[in-house]
Order: sequence, then C-alpha cells, then structure tokens
Amino acid sequence: MHRLLILSRHADAYRGLIDAERLPDLEIVYSDHCDVVLGEPSLIAPAIGRLSSITWVQSTWAGVEPLLDPALRRDYVLTNARGVFGGLMSEYVFGYLLAHERMIFRKHAAQQEGRWDAAPPGTLKGKQIGLLGVGSIGAALARTAKHFGMRVKGYTRSSEGCADVDEYFHGAERIAFARDLDYLVCIVPNTSGTRRLVDAELLAALPPRAVFVNPGRGAAVDESALADALQSRRLACAVLDVFQHEPLPPDHVLWRTPNVLITSHTAALSAPEDIAPVFIDNYRRFAAGQPLWHRVDFEAGY
Repeated sequence: MHRLLILSRHADAYRGLIDAERLPDLEIVYSDHCDVVLGEPSLIAPAIGRLSSITWVQSTWAGVEPLLDPALRRDYVLTNARGVFGGLMSEYVFGYLLAHERMIFRKHAAQQEGRWDAAPPGTLKGKQIGLLGVGSIGAALARTAKHFGMRVKGYTRSSEGCADVDEYFHGAERIAFARDLDYLVCIVPNTSGTRRLVDAELLAALPPRAVFVNPGRGAAVDESALADALQSRRLACAVLDVFQHEPLPPDHVLWRTPNVLITSHTAALSAPEDIAPVFIDNYRRFAAGQPLWHRVDFEAGY
C-alpha cells in the first residue's frame, strides 16, 4: 500500500479528484508517514527533511526551484507538471500581442476621453516572434503563432524538435536570433545557463518596435537592463508576469517604468483539474514499476 501526502493550498480539490479515480493500493494520509507526496514545491521544501520514507514527489508546478536547494535531500524521484500549461500560456501571450497590435489600450483611452481615434491597427500576420525556449510551452506558442501567420524563431540549448519553428538558433547565435524580432517571449526554465539570458546585449539587438513578454522565469532577465531599455525607448514595451523577487517590492524600478504591464505571476496557474490527471497517470506507472513521466534532473534544474 502506498501512502500519499498532499501538500497544497488546494488539497481538498486534489483529494476529491484522486479519490474519484479509485487508484489501486493508494491511501491518502495526513501525516509524515508517506512514500508519495503531491503538492507545491514551496510547501514541500520545508517539510522534505522530515519525510523520511518518500520515494517520489510530484510537483503541481512546472518550476521546482524550492526543491533544488543544494542543502535539501535528493534521494527521491522528483517529477514536475508538463504538457498542461501550453493553452493557458498561449491565451496569456497572444492576448497581449493582440492587444498591442489592435491598439486596445489606446482605443480604450480614447473612448474614456470621448475622442474619435481612427488610427489603423496592426496585425500579427507576417510579424516575427522569437521564443527563448521551445519545450512543450514553446511548442504551443509556436503552433498558435502559425495560426496567426507569424514567422517563428526559436532559441534552444540544442533541440530542434518543433515543426512550427521556422528557424532555430543556439549558443552564441543569441544576438542573431534577436535581430528583426517584433516579439520576444521568454519561457526558459530557471537554470545556471539561463540566468540573465535576457541582458543588455540581447535587448540592444532587438529593434525599437519589439515587445518583450516574460511569463517564464524572473531570473532569466536582467531587470535593470530591461528598465533602462524601456526608459530610453529602445524597446516598445514589456509584459511581465514573473520577477527575480516576488512579490515585486513596492519601490522596484519596474513599477515606475513606462510601457510596462505587470501581471503578478498569474499567466498560467496550476489548476487541480489540470494537474490531477498528471499525477494519476504517473501514479499508475509508479505502481506498475514503470519509469515516470516528466522526471526532473536535480543538476540540470528541469
């Protein structure tokens, strides 16, 4: 019999969804005597030291940074949530891309002033979007971009597995990747190789018309360099969901930077009805002694 501990703000919802599946040889418990944990890394990390019997942890998030602290134990299998955020991320990213092209905020401001604004809107068709990272979320964004007739450029460590990407770039090709982009979207994982990937050099390579969107990881961006590029109008605008420190401090420069939209880490929230099936599928594999989906490499960070 396997014993599951759920450490989540939505524990009741997860419990109901898992109970409804009547999974074999699984008991949901409320104590530290468990061998399986499902939950949010921020809640699991403080408890991991006393969970002496765990063999598998299923994160409800894509990111697992709290569990990657070198001071924490790593003698268990860690899996994260993948394949469920692509749709939500597409809604978020393309909602703001469309708002930019169709001048939605400008038209609303004109309406509030009782002013007729006949400025013609733009279109996504024919524009270039650059994806920093082309995992499952990047692939979903690339697919949506093709629906709108966009050209897609992808920057990855080495992979080139998404057919919807028109051109791939790697390693030292980062600056060539950024040139001529209309939109740059950052969805890389948080690793030693991606920290401050969006720096002053990369931002300087973007044309002034470019829009930067970051629903991925705050650590991937040099926030001071971004603020400087926006303040000097070397970048059209930025849509930012994640930051190096959250909540973003009230005195942070980005609150006062022009042409910034801050969405407070709400781009793609983990909903129990989306995440529970990931756990249920993996549990069946776990019970059958099969390799688990979405296993995290502690050293690589994803």
